[in-house]
Amino acid sequence: MTQNSPAAQDSQAERNPHAVQVSAEQQASPSTQTSRSSRSPEEPDTLPPDIAVRARRLLVELVRPQLRGYALLVTLLAAFGLGNAIGPVLIAHALDSGIPGAIAGDSWALAAPLLAFVLVTAASGVFDFTSTRLTGTLAQRLMVTLRRRLFDHVQRLGIGYHERSTSGRLVARQTSDMENIQIFLSGSLQEMAIGLSTMTVIAVALAVMDWRLALVIFAGFVPLLWVSIASNRAQRRNQRRTRTAIARVIVHVVETLGGIRAIQSFRREEANELRLRQEDAAYRSATAASLRNVGWFAASTRWIGNLSMAAVLFAGGWLVIGDGLQVGVLTAFLLYVRRFYGPLDELVQAFTMYQSAQAALEKVTAVLDAEPEVVEPVRPVPLPAAPGPAGARPAAEGAGPTGCTAAGDDGTASASAGRTVSFAGVSFSYAGGEPVLRPFDLTIPAGETVALVGQTGAGKSTLVKLLTRFYDPSEGHIRIDGVDLRDLADAQLRRSVVMVTQESYLFGGTIGDNIRIGRPEATDAQVRAAAEAVGLAPFIARMPAGYETDVRKRGGRLSSGQRQLVSFARAFLADPDVLVLDEATAHLDIPSERQVQEALATVLEGRTAVIIAHRLSTVDIADRVLVMEHGEIVEDGAPTDLIAAGGRFASLHEAWEESRA
Repeated sequence: MTQNSPAAQDSQAERNPHAVQVSAEQQASPSTQTSRSSRSPEEPDTLPPDIAVRARRLLVELVRPQLRGYALLVTLLAAFGLGNAIGPVLIAHALDSGIPGAIAGDSWALAAPLLAFVLVTAASGVFDFTSTRLTGTLAQRLMVTLRRRLFDHVQRLGIGYHERSTSGRLVARQTSDMENIQIFLSGSLQEMAIGLSTMTVIAVALAVMDWRLALVIFAGFVPLLWVSIASNRAQRRNQRRTRTAIARVIVHVVETLGGIRAIQSFRREEANELRLRQEDAAYRSATAASLRNVGWFAASTRWIGNLSMAAVLFAGGWLVIGDGLQVGVLTAFLLYVRRFYGPLDELVQAFTMYQSAQAALEKVTAVLDAEPEVVEPVRPVPLPAAPGPAGARPAAEGAGPTGCTAAGDDGTASASAGRTVSFAGVSFSYAGGEPVLRPFDLTIPAGETVALVGQTGAGKSTLVKLLTRFYDPSEGHIRIDGVDLRDLADAQLRRSVVMVTQESYLFGGTIGDNIRIGRPEATDAQVRAAAEAVGLAPFIARMPAGYETDVRKRGGRLSSGQRQLVSFARAFLADPDVLVLDEATAHLDIPSERQVQEALATVLEGRTAVIIAHRLSTVDIADRVLVMEHGEIVEDGAPTDLIAAGGRFASLHEAWEESRA
């Protein structure tokens, strides 16, 4: 099966849209990603039916460490709501008792409720300020925790998840979705809490003051409840559509910027603009539906509020005429009605932000609920001590011949000559699809360099992904010096097995920073020694700031060969026992290829190495060649022996020799 061919991937996508493998060559090519964007596997938009429950559970987990702060916040909001409710009572007392008392000569009868009203208003202002500040503080703490948790979890998710999903969707989770959650927690949540607490306190006050008029107001709750339920259901659907639509816009923008060279080279600007218009149209449609629902909800609540006020004025007027109610109480009721339905405008906005935040939190929860496909063992098994035979990279004061051998866990220098790698009954398929690797056994002795050759889709990249434990085999075991990779702690596995990909990815920062990725605690002298070992030092010496020169975005300041040499220096500094190279010279010109080949000889010395070779010039440094075809190893032997045997490798070698003529 040709797993990396477009036809094979399309047929596999039809069987299982989340099981498509993206080869290393495709990952390295923005043009390939852009042209296949309509077919690329994506994180599913359809969320599980219980995602709302999971999202609430996540929110509870985030709030639990801040319970004291939120308890204080609830107290402050309740006090603020109580202050809002007391005001009309004091005004009613001033009208019904204060004014008659002042007319009778008791001026304090009027001054007392007015003074109390001023004090209550001032206290409410203090409560409002304190609660607003506390809300912002608690929201920031919660968001920092959630943002870090999401970022850490995304880094722990396996390569399989990242090959199925798109970086744009994960960017949307960390940006627009986080922003919506933060807006709700920082402002809308407080407005909602204040509105609900105020309405609750006022409802109690109304019932105490006059139950007859209270019933008139409460009658409006029946249509209000129906409107709220209907709007809530519609708004939840609309906000989910909105979050999905904006995520697609972000995905398209990220892919466009990532593949801008290919887009401009193939004049895809108009096609990309058309697609963005389509994505924007979907976002506009979803947003418009949400706004229509908000408008309908706001208009309905205001209409119910106005009808309630008219009903209170009508019923209260008859009671006053019949001496069944005092004018001050009726005035207080009218003020209460305004304050009772007044927060509904804020509640409408807060309600909209709540639905948006809930939809965003559900999207974030879906990512956090994704289980890593490769997990660390509960009881890891350590690798046996490296044999360190004579002639292996000797150590002297923590440094090898070039001053750069890595230190071991106990602080002593490593002097390993590589480790034995064995595959026993290993087979693999992506997400239950057709086998990509058929069952095979393979042993690579310590210190041996093995080259993998074969047509695209033969299974070479999959084999090295299993060796580096980006995936676990569907069946069988992969062992290093007798220890199953599944039993190795991740930290030790990453120290012992290092992979250098053909894309030579460099991070923003200096040349020294990018080399030091292989060993963060390395000294400047060790970084320089690693660069010298792979022949990178002369180039660095010509740079304006030497090792402190900024490589710019994705290493754009460096050529392909120079970026590859930085990757080799990084691997040399890491000093692994097993080194995996995904065709180190695939995209290089002849002079750069020769320079990289010379560096390879230094990097591979004394290590076990597995090299994916697309150019047969790489095979010259290999002790052994494995020819792969349709997920099987069809030839295995020394390069000279395979050429003499006249099989597949001999044909490939002959074709390569003819191409050089």
